[in-house]
Amino acid sequence: MGNKQSSFYNKIQSLYNKALTSEEARDDEQSLSYYTQALNQIESTDDTSQQIDELQYDILIKICDIYTRQHKLTLANQFIDKALQMAYKLQQDKMARCLDRRGEIKRLESDYDGALLDHNKSVEIKLKLNKNEGLDVSYSYHNIGMVYDDQGKYDDALGMYEKSLKIYLSALGDNHPTIAETYNNMGLAYSNQGKYDDAISMYEKSLKIKLSALGDNHPSIADTYNNMGIVYQSQGKYDDAVGMYEKSLKIKLSALGDNHPRIADTYHNMGLAYDSQGKYGDAIRMYEKSLKIKLSALGDNHPSIADTYHNIGLAYDSQGKYDDAISMYEKSLKIKLSALGDNHPTIADTYNNMGLVYQSQGKYDDAVCMYEKSLKIKLSALGDNHPNIADTYHNMGFVYYHQGKHNDAVCMYEKSLKIYLSAFGDNHPSIASTYNNMGNVYSKQGKYDDAISMFEKSLKIKLSALGDNHPSIAKTYEGIGDVNANQDMYDDAIAFYERAATILVDAHLQNHPDLATIYDNTADCYDKLNRHDDATTMRQKSSHIRHSLQQVDSHTTNQTSTNAINQSTAPHDDVQTENNVTEDLSNQQIQSLQGDNPSDNRRDDDHHRHTQQTHHQALKEKQYFSAYMQALQHGSCNNKVIRAMYAGPECVGKSSIMRVFTQQHLDHVQDPTQIADQSDKMVHLKVYKIKDRTIHHLDQIWENNVHEIVQEKYKDQIQNQQKPLVSQSSAELT
Repeated sequence: MGNKQSSFYNKIQSLYNKALTSEEARDDEQSLSYYTQALNQIESTDDTSQQIDELQYDILIKICDIYTRQHKLTLANQFIDKALQMAYKLQQDKMARCLDRRGEIKRLESDYDGALLDHNKSVEIKLKLNKNEGLDVSYSYHNIGMVYDDQGKYDDALGMYEKSLKIYLSALGDNHPTIAETYNNMGLAYSNQGKYDDAISMYEKSLKIKLSALGDNHPSIADTYNNMGIVYQSQGKYDDAVGMYEKSLKIKLSALGDNHPRIADTYHNMGLAYDSQGKYGDAIRMYEKSLKIKLSALGDNHPSIADTYHNIGLAYDSQGKYDDAISMYEKSLKIKLSALGDNHPTIADTYNNMGLVYQSQGKYDDAVCMYEKSLKIKLSALGDNHPNIADTYHNMGFVYYHQGKHNDAVCMYEKSLKIYLSAFGDNHPSIASTYNNMGNVYSKQGKYDDAISMFEKSLKIKLSALGDNHPSIAKTYEGIGDVNANQDMYDDAIAFYERAATILVDAHLQNHPDLATIYDNTADCYDKLNRHDDATTMRQKSSHIRHSLQQVDSHTTNQTSTNAINQSTAPHDDVQTENNVTEDLSNQQIQSLQGDNPSDNRRDDDHHRHTQQTHHQALKEKQYFSAYMQALQHGSCNNKVIRAMYAGPECVGKSSIMRVFTQQHLDHVQDPTQIADQSDKMVHLKVYKIKDRTIHHLDQIWENNVHEIVQEKYKDQIQNQQKPLVSQSSAELT
């Protein structure tokens, strides 16, 4: 190499080294700038030496890696294609490196068959060159394991991770960070299988190595704390989960500053923990912190931002703010369609969750339409036997249940169950959830022995997989209590309700809507036993919870800023190691927790999970009805109000009011006013308002049309007749 060539090479090498330094400092934009400068100078010269070609190849690989991390997959593909063209002129091992990168891009695009093809070609080239399984082959095995994990083939994934681990241990010893990352990904696979103790064991192995090799304050250690938090959250150990997230956050803030996407991931996960606890306002506050950082660091069109919009939608759904939920899902969907195309599994997840909202609104046909859209994409992208497909069958069963199509519901649950059993074995929480929901269907059909059988199967799995005190177990006890109550076995029902309540209290869920529902059910049983004082105590407990929830939500709504939604700047993303073996798994772990890839399927543990505010809303509706009836006794009332309470088309008869105020169907011939007065449980439905042919919540109609009548004109008279009811109802309205 002449002096001129040597000088040019050194200049390019200097830019390359500066780019590497910026990359180590996690400044991808500066790194890209240096790589681009170097690449432009190479392309403007006539120098075609081997050294320059190899340096150009390395730069193309590096730029591909950055765009892959940023999920700019079209740009990543462009640069890996250029690198492949260079590799044809260079050694075969460089071709294998390109195939590794292209396989990773295809995995992120959900082209799993294409990803496996590239990774296996890479293995074939490496074995041909080296004649043995070296570190480079181990890297490919690891990547194949990640593809299997995304496909839901967790045993196959673990098999590849174990092959990779064996080579790493032989070549690197017991204490290398790369081995820690393999343990980390094995933990993820176990977590996806519901094998939480095995997952924690893997994460602890990973953590031990990282602490020894990297010190106490490395971002990779924060990732492991994050992953352990997700497992604890899956086990219902929410305080432990938040503790892990806080450890993770402390390290990330120290190492990365306040505005790094990985800090946003931790806020996101803390939001999930609060959401699981029924602290929806706190959850939204965490999501919005996450969103603000992501918009600043990643721009406004990154899939990770779509994930956060998605989960804000989930929180709104849980609060009964269905229009807000749909708005968030539509924001999420718009980004995903732009960034990922129209056939990506995460798009299916958003359709799925929009279906859940429509389901909560009683728009069952719209819900089924969304589920069918979701199912079509999942079948195309994931095949017939992926757990995500089982999730959609599960949710379709939920809709059929609410439509009274009980046989269709059981059919969907059985389809779901078949896939879960194939994917997870017979001891996974998702299988327990399916048994639980089948028990609910059988209970509704009056097949009480079958219902108890399903609940017992569910309970056995949950106790084995989740321990004695998981909130999910409370749901099963509640279901058994319902069956006993339906058979007039009120003492037995109370015993199961008490067990359910104890679990929720012990899990620090004293203010969760589910606990209020259990207290209401217990009160119903006490009334049937003529133990009215005990019933009153239970209802007071329920009322206290609901009042606390209202105060928390109101306070959080006033305190929470939504400015993040309108901000955006330059793109950036989580850090990834040079050889792409190690990835930040925060979003992928969110998938396993939530059920949809980075967003959320929000798989129901039973038929109450998506509408945790239902009984609260129903209680308000009954108060409105009682207040309305009293107002009616005192003279005038606009007839459009009572007509607005009817559910159904304009020509329906008065008997259809029982659809609003009771859980009974129209084919039960019974006086509707008597049902409304006597029923302790009521359905929360949106009802048809005849005047303008729109759908409304009953309380919205009440506030719009009767507020003045009850609160002003008849206030004194109603309070004198029934002070507790009217004062409570007035407090709700204000």
